[in-house]
This record gives sequence, structure tokens and C-alpha cells, in this order.
Amino acid sequence: MIIKSTSSIAGVPVTMPGASDTDMQMLLGPGDGCPNFAMRKFTVHPGGHTPHHQHDYEHEVLVLAGRGQAVLPDGSHRLLSPGDAVYVPANQMHQFRNVGEADFEFICLVPARVHQPVNCS
Repeated sequence: MIIKSTSSIAGVPVTMPGASDTDMQMLLGPGDGCPNFAMRKFTVHPGGHTPHHQHDYEHEVLVLAGRGQAVLPDGSHRLLSPGDAVYVPANQMHQFRNVGEADFEFICLVPARVHQPVNCS
């Protein structure tokens, strides 16, 4: 069993093109010996957003704090608040935006194959 405090894990800026004012913490992943999943925590600062993108793997999101917005494949938006869970299928366009005045925070689970054991970002 692995137990970590999220406060001990440094956040790194998301540098993927199209991202703005977003940081990611790799909470658990291949670097910890987790073979199947990577658990990441994203902090989207006020006015920030993840890139509008798609990829060949699904992911699951759990909103922890703040007010956010999911951009759906058809371009419409859905408000998100703490406790909301989101499933994004593989190859579906998506984006998460902060629409509040405080940080928008969420956990995102993806397949471990997405992250390299050495870097984990």
C-alpha cells in the first residue's frame, strides 16, 4: 500500500498547447509502482483552462473544489461543482475551464501507460 499527502507533491504547469493557468500533481502512477492507473490532481486557476483536445484513452474526473465548466463535444458547456463525476470516452473532444473566482480542482484517472515511470508528467 502507498499513502501520500497531496501537500507533499509539487504541482507542475500544464504546458500542452492551448492550456492556460493550469497545474498538475502526479499523485500516484507508474513511478510509484502503480501498474494500471495514474491518479492526477489538476488545479485550474481563475480564468484558466485545460487544452481543448482529445486522446486515445478514457479518463474519469472527480471535482474537488471550485466552479468549473466542461466543454462538451458539440461545443456546449456544462457547469461542474464539487462532487460531480465526469467520464470522458477515448477520442472525445473535451476541455475543463475555471468559471469561478477560486481555484477549480479535480482528480483525473487515466491508464498508467499514458505516463512514463521516470517523469510522470
